[in-house]
Amino acid sequence: MLQLRRYSFDLAFEYPFTIFKGTKTHQPTLIVSLGLADMTGYGEAPAISYYNITVPEMVESLESKRAMIERYALTDPQRFWHFLHHLIPGQHFLTAALDIAGWDLFAKMRRMPLHKLLGINWEKAPVTDYTIGLDTIEHMVAKMDAHPWPIYKIKTGSADDIERLAALRQHTNAPFRVDANEGWTLDEAKRLLPELQKLGVTMVEQPLPKEQVEEMKELKQISPLPLFADESCRTEDEVKKCADGFHGINIKLTKCGGITPAMRMIKEARALGLKVMMGSMNESTIGTAAVANLLPLLDEVDADGPLLLKEDVGEGLSYDNGIIKLSGGSGLGVRFVGKI
Repeated sequence: MLQLRRYSFDLAFEYPFTIFKGTKTHQPTLIVSLGLADMTGYGEAPAISYYNITVPEMVESLESKRAMIERYALTDPQRFWHFLHHLIPGQHFLTAALDIAGWDLFAKMRRMPLHKLLGINWEKAPVTDYTIGLDTIEHMVAKMDAHPWPIYKIKTGSADDIERLAALRQHTNAPFRVDANEGWTLDEAKRLLPELQKLGVTMVEQPLPKEQVEEMKELKQISPLPLFADESCRTEDEVKKCADGFHGINIKLTKCGGITPAMRMIKEARALGLKVMMGSMNESTIGTAAVANLLPLLDEVDADGPLLLKEDVGEGLSYDNGIIKLSGGSGLGVRFVGKI
């Protein structure tokens, strides 16, 4: 019988984190664990306000289904995901946490690192970026100077985006990725993209609101930079819909429901000729380790959650100039240490 436990945290950021949709100083997150005998698997679901996801709501759902989850016989993590998908329909964040914990536990039962269990050869893993949130130019430069990195992800979404990027460019030769978080109009995107290319930007995430499907198709045809879907590609049923408007997709484990659907999304994206990125929802080391185990399957990655947080609840991942290194341990390869 599985032993289900949960832990709620409110983890402080190193700096106030601002995107086009708002600012936060802490990241609420839910850690779940599934125990069997002397082994325990862990998963994470950060709460995101603009998706109307809160930790108390996830806890309430979890507790209402506790008995059924604990009675589940974990013989196949993919079947476990299907069980959860029907048990708590539509609750992708909570499903993701439980799915990750299931994979972590199952890999530990097999005494294998998760990536080996999944048949992933550890080679050609992409380098993660470091995200610079929206702020004054002076503060953004200061953050960048305090964190030298081989590639930066820059949050945008205001009228002075070009001025901001030009100022940052004076302080580094590192490539920039731009994340607009649905913050531009079509006309703004047409104007900004050529200028961003001149400033060493290598890709743009979600330039337009997800509802503007036809506008994205038009923008893709003229864009000098690769365009990646984020808000437009939350779940696996949206992958195919992105093929005409984007060059790639950014998969978030919490939004799609965990490792199990993410693997299917990667396969479908490849079949459609789309590039694949995985992104952060400001997870701690626990959630980030799930992404890290999939690195060789990706073209790009934004897995800097632990770098942005002042507090962490796990250990076992290390960063070396953008290169994420796993501990080599079984499962996710990380250890839950609780609140610092």
